[in-house]
Order: sequence, then C-alpha cells, then structure tokens
Amino acid sequence: MKLDFARHARRNMLAGLLFSGIRLVFPFLNRTLFLWLLGPEFLGLNGLFASVLGVMSLAELGFGTAVICSMYKPVADGDRALLRAYLNFFRTLYRWVGTAVFVFGLCLAPFLRRLIHGDVPAGVDLYVLYFAHLFNTAASYFFFAYRGSILSAHARRDVISNISSFVEVLKYVSVFLVLFLTRNYYGYVAVTVAFTLLYNLLLLRESRRLFPDLFPEGNLDAERKRSVISDAKSIFLHKVGGTVTNSSDNLVISGALGLVAVAAYGNYYYVVTSVAGLVGTVATSMTGGFGNKIHTESRETNFRLFLKANRVVMLVALWCTAVMAAVFQPFIGVWTREDPTLVRHVVTPLLMVLYFFVNQSRQTVLTFKTAAGLWKGDRWKPLVAGAVNLAISLGLVVFLPEGWKLDGVIFGTIASVLFIQVPWETHVLFTKYFTKAQKHRYWMEQVNFTVLAVWLFFGAWLAAFTVMESGVMGFLCKSVAAAGAVSAALLLLFRHDCLELLDTLRRK
Repeated sequence: MKLDFARHARRNMLAGLLFSGIRLVFPFLNRTLFLWLLGPEFLGLNGLFASVLGVMSLAELGFGTAVICSMYKPVADGDRALLRAYLNFFRTLYRWVGTAVFVFGLCLAPFLRRLIHGDVPAGVDLYVLYFAHLFNTAASYFFFAYRGSILSAHARRDVISNISSFVEVLKYVSVFLVLFLTRNYYGYVAVTVAFTLLYNLLLLRESRRLFPDLFPEGNLDAERKRSVISDAKSIFLHKVGGTVTNSSDNLVISGALGLVAVAAYGNYYYVVTSVAGLVGTVATSMTGGFGNKIHTESRETNFRLFLKANRVVMLVALWCTAVMAAVFQPFIGVWTREDPTLVRHVVTPLLMVLYFFVNQSRQTVLTFKTAAGLWKGDRWKPLVAGAVNLAISLGLVVFLPEGWKLDGVIFGTIASVLFIQVPWETHVLFTKYFTKAQKHRYWMEQVNFTVLAVWLFFGAWLAAFTVMESGVMGFLCKSVAAAGAVSAALLLLFRHDCLELLDTLRRK
C-alpha cells in the first residue's frame, strides 16, 4: 500500500505543531509556577527525577523503534496478518520492559540521596516522590503504549499528537489548580500519574477505531524476531549514548553545583528543547512517509525528497536560531524576575543557541536514517559521543572558574554532537543508502545554511538592539523586531520555498 506522503506529512505536521505549541506554553507556565510558588529547589528536584528516570527508559532497549520500522514493509505490502503478529510481539516485549524499568528503579533508590549536593527541600519525603515518578515511568509499558506503533507505521502520528495535546492541556490545567490552591508537590505528582493512565486509554481507543482489524494475534517467525532483536541492540546503544549525553549534564551539575544550578541550567535547556520541538515536529512528521517511500520509490527519487525535506527543516531551524539568539537572555531575565542565581552571563545563552543549531541541523539525516533502519553502522557513535561529553564536562567543571563551570558542561555537549555524532551518522546514511556524490551535495547545502545562520544572527541581534525598552515590554518589542528582520530575510532569500511550505500547510 503506497501512502500519500504529502497528505500524511501535512497532517502530521499540523497536529505536531499544535502539540509543540502546547508543550511550549504549558510547561513554561508550569516551570514559572514552580519557581514562584515552590522555589528553585523543587524545580531542580523535578529536573533530577526526570534525568534519573531517563536512565530507566534504557530498559526499553529500542524495541519500539525497531518494531515500528519493521512494520513499514508489511504496511507497504498490505500484510495485515504480519502486522498483527508484530503487534502481539511488541505487547509481550513491553510487558517485560515495564517490569525491568520498575526493578531497575528499585535498585537505584538506595543511591538517590547521593545524587544531590546539599539539602533537599524541607518537608519532602524524597523516596515517596521518587517511587511515584517511577510508577509514572513504568505505567505506559504495562498498559497500551505499544498500540502507538500501528499509528506510527501508517504515518498517522497526527492521531498520537492530537491525543497528547488533549491530555496535556487537561493535565496542566489540573496541575495549575493544584499548585495555586495547595502549593503541594505531592498533588502535582499524583495528577501527572493520573493523566499518564488517561493518555494510554485514549491511545487504545483511537488505534482500535482507525484500525479495527489490527490487534495482538499470532506469532512472528524466528527470523523476524532475530531481526527485531538485532536492530534493537543497535538502537539500545544509541539510547545509552543519548541518555549519557542528555541526562548526565543534570547529574554532573547536581553533584558538583547543587539543585539551584540544576534549575538554572534547566531553564535555559527548557527553552532550547521547547523551541527544538518545533523543528523536530517538522522532521518527524515525515518519518512514516519516508519509511513507505523507501519500499516503494527509487533512491534517486528519495534523495530529491530528502533534500527538499532538509530545506524545509533548515528554514525553520534558521528562523528559530536567529530569533532565539537575539532574545534569549532578555526572556530569561523577565521569566526569573532577574533572580541572580538563575540568570547566567551572556555566554551561557549563546552556547545554548549554538547547541540548538548544531543539533537541529542533523534532524533530517536522523529522520531518514531511522526510517531506513540504519542503526548498525553507527551503533557505537552514541557511546563514544556520550563518553566524550562526560569527559569534557567533568574536566571543565573541575578546572574552570566558579562562574564558568556550567558553561563547561554545555560545551562538552556541543563538542560531542558536532565532532562525533554529526559526521558519523551522515557518513552512515550516505554510504549505506545514498552515494558519496550525493553526500557532497548535501554538505555544500549545510555549509551554506551555516554561513547564513551567522548573518541572520547578527541581523536579528541588531534589530533587537535598536529597542531601548526593558522588562516585559522590552522583551516583546525585541522579539517582534528580531522575528520581523529574520522573516523578511528568509522570505527574500527563499521566497519559493517559504510560499510552497505555506501552501502545503494550507491545503486540505
């Protein structure tokens, strides 16, 4: 069955952008309430739990991604019996995963206090909160998260995004009421757990409604099981390295600098990841379509599609990079009410913007590589990158002056992505699927985009610099000036691409 790439990508993108907007606004309000009502210590504690339990998600081993990508061919062939067998296999795997997550979490509990430098907030039972977070992490594996694989394999991530949007809005409204009325962190955690369960129930209902003929039934043959497990092993290595790269920063900061430093870093990192969600949405909306095209179109056709998709992703990334660079620090100042423990010097936001651009420039490569199932070629890349990140971060935390230690952690992450991950994963894609000649054309486009990013940064900064106001009004005026300047420049340089993107989103 040949899927309509443009239709599914457009639908996924619109639903994903809505969800990204919700994830941009509501978590921001949530962090703000944490800072204003509970204080930075609770915010840092929340960030620590997220990092620790991020390590627990390694127990998933990459089975989810491996099974979804294995489904692309049966979807293209219309083999429903095989899809049911994959779904049954996936359900069994996730039940084992849920058990492993919970057991690993129990084993880590005795060491939890050692991960925190200094005191925990008064009146808090660290272990009660930890076990509630642990149950929330493990719950999806025991319930119906596996049903999302059917939707993803059919390029219907818009359904997942819409469910997520609905649940997130309800969850955060409930959380806000709890924080306003009680200022109780226990209530916050209880609400989070309840809405995790609601999400899984809605996912089950929608997957049954859209694909009533797909349910867990039958068994995969031994060869297909071995293939999934083999792919999962490679994906697991990617997850290990990714977790070391992403979660170790909070652990290093917590152990060396304390919970307030975790909160400060978390604020900057939150802005970057929230904006990155917009770029990621554009890229991941195409994953299912790429997976279908790989089994139905030629490689030359797919390379043209890849370049076109990359231009769209990079245009969004360029706009976000330039605007964010111009207004990042004013935003943090307004958000934290100029709290000196949370507002860093100007180098910190600039490093975070650099990390954002480097990371987002690889999203099309990662998306296509995932759709093609190319994990084995760079399976050691995340471990090497994670080790480099950890080594540089720890070294700079030790040797840099006090006010620069946090920047050392950020620099370690940038170095690991720029010098290890980007070249390695690009090499795999252009040797295992595309050609070396096509690789040269891709790198030339990326160099041009990088040069343009520098010019756009200076243009946005100059536009924001002309605004003399400060405070909330100053931030808003600077944002409008920077966004206007960058938008005008991109429309002038990429008028056809921008209009084509807008027309695609407008079509029904």
